[in-house]
Amino acid sequence: MEDNMNEVKLLKGNEAIALAAIRYGYDGFFGYPITPQSEVLETLALEKPWETTGMVVLQAESELASINMIYAAGSTGKCAFTSSSSPGIALMQEGMSYMAATELPGLIVSVQRGGPGLGTIQPSQSDYDQAVYGGGNGDYNVIVLAPDSVQEMSDFVGLAKELMFKWRTPVMILSDGAIGQMMEKVVLPPFTPRRTDEEIYAQCPWAANGMHLKERHYNYISSLELDPVLMEKRNEALQAKFRKIEAEEVRYEEYQTEDAEYLIVAFGLSARISMSTVDDLRKEGHKVGLLRPITLWPFPSERINELAGKCKGILTVELNAGQMVRDVRSAVAGKTEVRFYGRLGGMLPSPKEVSDAMLELITTKK
Repeated sequence: MEDNMNEVKLLKGNEAIALAAIRYGYDGFFGYPITPQSEVLETLALEKPWETTGMVVLQAESELASINMIYAAGSTGKCAFTSSSSPGIALMQEGMSYMAATELPGLIVSVQRGGPGLGTIQPSQSDYDQAVYGGGNGDYNVIVLAPDSVQEMSDFVGLAKELMFKWRTPVMILSDGAIGQMMEKVVLPPFTPRRTDEEIYAQCPWAANGMHLKERHYNYISSLELDPVLMEKRNEALQAKFRKIEAEEVRYEEYQTEDAEYLIVAFGLSARISMSTVDDLRKEGHKVGLLRPITLWPFPSERINELAGKCKGILTVELNAGQMVRDVRSAVAGKTEVRFYGRLGGMLPSPKEVSDAMLELITTKK
């Protein structure tokens, strides 16, 4: 193992995910290859962390197997993750619902490709609804982090580890094929040792890991409850936890919003493109700003509502047919007009295309 220091490397986003997981002390990875995220598994295979940190790396037989292995690892208090892309994540939704119901930690990395169906291997943001609202059954949420750089791909692996154990909940990193494949300079974290069994026992008294049974009762983990009265109480407890997460874990970034008369709301790759748009429009004398949601759930509704009261109009920019725009309109609550601009099927807009869409909005408000 290398010295316990930060290291700078030129990496793909998928490679950064893998190397960060090793350095943040993850216990295991269980996944299945699918473009455009296969480099996560490939990088782990090349690094062989089982020889250095003891981290388990396994290519499962399917995405269904992968998510259930994450479920099993989380039930013992271990820190494990999986990664996939759009159709593969769809197969994992049932397992994610089970994990949310049983309050188990685990990280799911989703590197989006264009859909629906098998679609294309090109980048997209058309899985916003899948991530934020979930395809699994029941009333549940998972924390969703949206990186806009390879650096954040690395950083959010550490943040996800913190959040999944703080709240006993699955966490998703929602990326896309462009960020997963592009290369940037990354400052990797120093090595954090994997937790010992005694540390897991102390930190996860709820875990079903068979440790210290003479000192505690058996822990039983199940999402099944046939008594509707008890099932309602369990649901109410989950909803109370979700409201606390909404109150404490909202994250976002603002750019040039102090005097903004018009606002762009965009996440991930769309936010990077939109930042250039803001600069271009500012040079032309238009007071435009950008809000980038970092947590897609919990969503920064309160801040968007505040900015809406000062803005003449808002434009959401997404690589889909219009998904986040519904949450933005809900947050704005009619205070100002909200328009949508998007590209589909793996097509990426240029900053000028976004500028043109914003100028159409500006023109109607003069």
